[in-house]
Amino acid sequence: MTITDPATRADVSGLREWQREAFTSYFDREPRDFLAVATPGAGKTTFALTIAAELLARRTIRSITIVCPTEHLKKQWADAAARFRLAIDPEFKNGQGALGSHFIGAAVTYAQVAAQPMLHRNRTEARRTLVIFDEVHHAGDALSWGEAVREAFDPAARRLSLTGTPFRSDVNPIPFVDYVADRNGVRRCAWDYSYGYSPALADGVVRPVIFLAYSGEMRWRTRAGDELAARLGEPLTQDALAQAWKAALDPKGDWIKRVLAAADRRLSEVRVTSPDAGGLVIASDHENARAYARILRQITGHGATVVLSDDPSASKKIKRFAESEERWMVAVRMVSEGVDVPRLMVGVYATSTSTALFFAQAVGRFVRVRRRGEMASVFLPSVPTLLEYAGELERERDHVLDRSPAEDGLDDEALDEAKKRRDTPDAGDEIPFETMEASAEFDRVLYDGGEFGGGAPGSPEEEDFLGLPGLLEPEQVSQLLRKRKAEEAAERRRGAAEESTADRRAEHEIVAELRKELNALVGAWHHRTNQPHGMIHTELRRSCGGPPVAQASADQLRERITALRRWATSRSS
Repeated sequence: MTITDPATRADVSGLREWQREAFTSYFDREPRDFLAVATPGAGKTTFALTIAAELLARRTIRSITIVCPTEHLKKQWADAAARFRLAIDPEFKNGQGALGSHFIGAAVTYAQVAAQPMLHRNRTEARRTLVIFDEVHHAGDALSWGEAVREAFDPAARRLSLTGTPFRSDVNPIPFVDYVADRNGVRRCAWDYSYGYSPALADGVVRPVIFLAYSGEMRWRTRAGDELAARLGEPLTQDALAQAWKAALDPKGDWIKRVLAAADRRLSEVRVTSPDAGGLVIASDHENARAYARILRQITGHGATVVLSDDPSASKKIKRFAESEERWMVAVRMVSEGVDVPRLMVGVYATSTSTALFFAQAVGRFVRVRRRGEMASVFLPSVPTLLEYAGELERERDHVLDRSPAEDGLDDEALDEAKKRRDTPDAGDEIPFETMEASAEFDRVLYDGGEFGGGAPGSPEEEDFLGLPGLLEPEQVSQLLRKRKAEEAAERRRGAAEESTADRRAEHEIVAELRKELNALVGAWHHRTNQPHGMIHTELRRSCGGPPVAQASADQLRERITALRRWATSRSS
């Protein structure tokens, strides 16, 4: 039902502190346009609907239009609005023209607006309207979408834009968002209120997230019949990395089976304290999604909910899963953004999509807190780009115009992937090789900008991280990981001392082996970056100190090998 008493004011007593601050900021100025940036899971929907209820009470507006990225989110917004006594029609179709008199507004998609912008302009002009843009960066998905959104909602009395990721993988401007030039003349989006992941974590509004990265050996055969091999986590050329990554995600290989098994063990540990905790596998395409579900059935003995974008029952499946105690859901993009399934606490990033935007949205599915102490765990391949994103989870990003996407660490291939928005490979676009081997090996844990652990499958380090308690405060997570890191360092020192005593090989043999290993890594780094070998060696000396390779000691060579491995996971190609 709609709000029948215009004098009824919005109830702000139950709002979180950031929501009250943003509410006050809004009504201190009552601007026509307002952009609120809040980390996924912080409660943007509640904030927006509280604003809407207050504007209706003040008779500032008479109608509401909510613009969403997906069909599923239309129903989710309508359900949330009902709790505010706001009747929103999630089934509104362009063909019906007028809205039913028992509704105060409609929820539509960006694609729906782009199909008939004049229809929505007429609706907006007919009554004083508040337009709520959910995940407003989608309005810049294409220039035609942006133009349609501007045309449709330029007459709106008020526009409230929301996003958890205020940046894009391209330079398309977002409608109704202001861009302000910085000291260098580069235009950056300006928001009216921002609430990032770091303060939300400190307030207990979102969960801490630990990332468990897995490397491994990959072998594949090309169409020409050549057999190639690579190792995730090592310096690789862009082509080799892309193919090794796809081999890792191939359901026929052991990498994804091993990682899914580890993720399910982690989920079992979490369910000790949160019995209804669920897991989500984000897949690249329909074929892989179905295959991953079959693997999970073999591991768990139970089926997994598979959500595909072309399935008309997708929204019902997500809602049913959210309200159940089933262990796993496998999805293709459908749950990448905006979908509210708070019991999701374990995730597997099993997609080759490599844009910062998609990664942030995917991780956002796991941070929605229900009670203090809940911790999320996300499993991912040891791909440098993903490790960089995971290590910078708490860094705020913004949408920047006036520079090429490549300057933001986004290559053309990543941009093309982001724009395709496909769920199945195009004809003739199959994986150009046959996976021969794809083994998984526990690599490391990333949390709060730090790296911890590392070891073979089934190692004590892996078992320690998989067995972390399901309920931990952020500071407790940090304490446990720091303690484990100190223990690892002490163990390495003991091992080095024992090795020094036990190793009776001649020094020249040890040095020769280390030189060979270093030169192999330098060669791989050269293929990845096109830097001359000599320049790489010079940079290593500058970073680590010591004489040229020919005069370097075993310890100095080991230090350079470690540094080069670190480059491989911290620098984009």
